[in-house]
Amino acid sequence: MCGITGWISFDRDLRSEQETVDAMTETMSCRGPDDRGTWVQGPAALGHRRLAIIDLPGGRQPMTVQQADGSPVAIVYSGEAYNYRELREELVGRGHRFTTESDTEVVLRGYLEWGEAVAERLNGMYAFAVWDEWRRRLVMVRDRMGIKPFYYYETPDGVLFGSEPKAILANPLAEPRVGLDGVREMFAFVKTPGHAVWDGMHEVEPGTVVTVDRGGLRRHVYWSLETRAHEDDRDTSVAHVRTLLDDIVRRQLVSDVPRCTLLSGGLDSSAMTALAARQLGETGETVRSFAVDFVGQTEHFVADDLRATPDTPYVHDVARLSGTDHQDIVLDSDALADPEVRAKVIRARDIPVGFGDMDSSLYLLFKAIRQHSTVALSGESADEVFGGYKQFFDEEARQADTFPWLVRVAEHFGDDGDILVPALADSLDLPSYVRDGYRTAVKDVRRLDGESDFEYRMRKMSYLHLTRFVRILLDRKDRASMAVGLEVRVPFCDHRLVEYVYNTPWALKSFDGREKSLLREATADVLPKSVYDRVKSPYPSTQDPKYAVALQQHAKDLLARSSHPVFEIVDRDWLKRAAEHAAPQSTQASRKGLEKTLDLAQWLDIYRPRLTLS
Repeated sequence: MCGITGWISFDRDLRSEQETVDAMTETMSCRGPDDRGTWVQGPAALGHRRLAIIDLPGGRQPMTVQQADGSPVAIVYSGEAYNYRELREELVGRGHRFTTESDTEVVLRGYLEWGEAVAERLNGMYAFAVWDEWRRRLVMVRDRMGIKPFYYYETPDGVLFGSEPKAILANPLAEPRVGLDGVREMFAFVKTPGHAVWDGMHEVEPGTVVTVDRGGLRRHVYWSLETRAHEDDRDTSVAHVRTLLDDIVRRQLVSDVPRCTLLSGGLDSSAMTALAARQLGETGETVRSFAVDFVGQTEHFVADDLRATPDTPYVHDVARLSGTDHQDIVLDSDALADPEVRAKVIRARDIPVGFGDMDSSLYLLFKAIRQHSTVALSGESADEVFGGYKQFFDEEARQADTFPWLVRVAEHFGDDGDILVPALADSLDLPSYVRDGYRTAVKDVRRLDGESDFEYRMRKMSYLHLTRFVRILLDRKDRASMAVGLEVRVPFCDHRLVEYVYNTPWALKSFDGREKSLLREATADVLPKSVYDRVKSPYPSTQDPKYAVALQQHAKDLLARSSHPVFEIVDRDWLKRAAEHAAPQSTQASRKGLEKTLDLAQWLDIYRPRLTLS
């Protein structure tokens, strides 16, 4: 896993811009603490920061090979191709000779053999850019599910690109400006494909190749979520899911550095941990597992509509049954509320669209894990794939003419739209923005011939979660982990599994009347009964009122800075009422506005964007 960046300028020789190329590259140092490199030739400049995972001595980047005419092809690559060994063998059979053992060289020589169609042959998570000197073009490729981030910014004579916006913003050609649509994206809790919040900046969309040459910029979609008939019965479907999971986990355990699993005690991470433990146990290796907890939370847990039980007892059940070398990372409220931690989270994300204490705790969890491991397997995305969220079973959400997770988002997580300056709220018109985004999203869902109204409705819900909601969570996971140089792999995002389960009828996905029936049954033999029976519980949030008290104090400190630009966005009177509220705001929903305001203030202090809100 690494950080990549680059600059293509067809009208100049970038060898005179080494200082700027270095500055862009160094913004990615958190993503790649092990090595750095740049390659500059004529109109092309590539930068790379490396987190060494495969072939530690041989995988340095930027990596180049020579074409038949002697011109170079250069690559900067971030991610992992889990099928690189099979591809390498095929390429050797086609006459290619390798000088390293890295998957980067496999992808590069795959480009020589197949061009941009190499993307269709990859199984993994990746974002990479290839400069082809002979064709005088840049080819940018992102993985199918959007696990690895990738941004670009068009210039008058080319393009800037990077793993994160901060790499692009380090170039003077990219102005740090945010308009109304950017603010809408920060508050709407939807993910508009291609949108990067910063004016002029875009994402390379998942499953897409973006090519830049003298003629301009072109996009080609090489993968999308397609509707297909599902012919397998229940037993066959369950068996196939298990076969896929065994193969996926085995591939994603390959690493030349220490590995571990993220274990929450829920079905997803427990199944993934148990499968990893069984596979590594065959070679005598013990899986390390880590879980997050908060001081006193297990002992004083209070159930709510989202979380009926604390995680820790279930975590320990899995660790005992699977024989993992387990460690709980226990956090206190002082750490969660620390403004320095908030600033690190904002720098990791580049934009204030976070999840409050859940972001802080995730960052601190990953920071602690990084002291022991460099690669972690996560249960992320199983809820989107298998249908695990409450909204999948909520009739109001099923029938709603909007993104289903928004139906009860304010009730469960709070409404940060309440904090807006009234005139700005009117200008943003978030309901219309969400409505337009929803209509754009669902028009791409194809209905099977003969599919019932109910099954089609559930297909649309699955599609929205897999093409919109999951991208919010994948970006959160990537940024928090890579901020501390930890590679997090997401087995449930393997495109083979996603395609198969997406096209499985809802009646099979919930054949026992519960969430994630296919996954539960497919992994029943490796799960403790307590986890098999457990109801879905989201990522934990602290219930300690001391955390809310600290937020209120930070809000009072912000109010004392009367000229702070945050008050162009946040209503000062609202913040004053929230800061002086007498009752402890111990629920996640009650704290949302305070957390959002403090995030916005940190973001404005760090990035100093030019806001164009009229």
